[in-house]
Amino acid sequence: MYFTGPREVDVRETAVPDPGPNELEVTATVSAISSGTELLLYRGEMDPEIAADETLEALSGSFSYPFPYGYAVVGTVTAVGADVDPAWRGETVLAFHPHASEFVVGVDEVSIVPADVSPAAAAFLPNVETAVNLVLDGGPRIGERAVVFGQGVVGLLTTALLAETPLSSLVTVDCYEERRQLSTAFGADRSLDPDGPDPIAALHERTTAPDRPGSPSGRSEREQSPRRADLTYELSGNPAALDAAVDATGYGGRVVVGSWYGTKTAELSLDGRFHRSRIRLISSQVSTIAPERRGRWTVARRLATAWRRLEGLETDRLVTHRVPIADAPKAYELLDERPDETVQVLLTY
Repeated sequence: MYFTGPREVDVRETAVPDPGPNELEVTATVSAISSGTELLLYRGEMDPEIAADETLEALSGSFSYPFPYGYAVVGTVTAVGADVDPAWRGETVLAFHPHASEFVVGVDEVSIVPADVSPAAAAFLPNVETAVNLVLDGGPRIGERAVVFGQGVVGLLTTALLAETPLSSLVTVDCYEERRQLSTAFGADRSLDPDGPDPIAALHERTTAPDRPGSPSGRSEREQSPRRADLTYELSGNPAALDAAVDATGYGGRVVVGSWYGTKTAELSLDGRFHRSRIRLISSQVSTIAPERRGRWTVARRLATAWRRLEGLETDRLVTHRVPIADAPKAYELLDERPDETVQVLLTY
């Protein structure tokens, strides 16, 4: 599957080479479309000169049309190279590889799918790993209030992981009703329409504490509980949401920016409150481990954590459409034009 121009997708037949000494040949079963990054590519909203992903051999090119993309293909090993253990044949594997029905990949670039994980569930692994990275970078602490803007696949998975932490309040924000319903099912205390109630007010309502015995009565609500969040995530892909995320964050709070805006720019109102608030903006992206954790965390450790977390998630609830690879253009049209009806779209082979 190739991106060939803005809102243009083409499915092509290409020759597949025999696997090299340390390679596998994989026949695909299913692959997951990333509605964040891949919609930017589909809409032509990505800098064509930027590298696709320098950490993955299969995505080492740029975003100059035409190019293949994708990073969540699950399939069966059908052939192995001369230096690969023959026991790999028949294994179900996940590959960080562009959407393709058949391909050759290095043996070190795949993960064996556990026997109790379905191929469709395994296709969520890269986004679960992204969610693990987001939680690590945000560092939720006991009793904190958190807000997550954006409940697409990554937002929902991040919400599910945050719901396992000892936060005092977890509020999410999304434009679409179906995603808000999924958000509360995945552990959010409340999920709000950005055009509806203020998430700051929702946090305040949840966390205002009663007076302690013997304490002076009549304290202001502000004295009883700070109104804003300790930890805020911007995962909507909408640059305007970053300003709202900053506004929802209290003194000394953290804003984790996991969205990739492509060529779109974010305008921020860095007013007096921000100037005095010591809010930290944190860039979070799964290609690398944050510098302060590299002494203890490796990509392998993070990936293993993601596999364990995946097994406890009801990912089948997130799958709204399955589309044959031959109809890939329709899958992207669906994501682009009917976001209120889509969450995870899978390509089948």
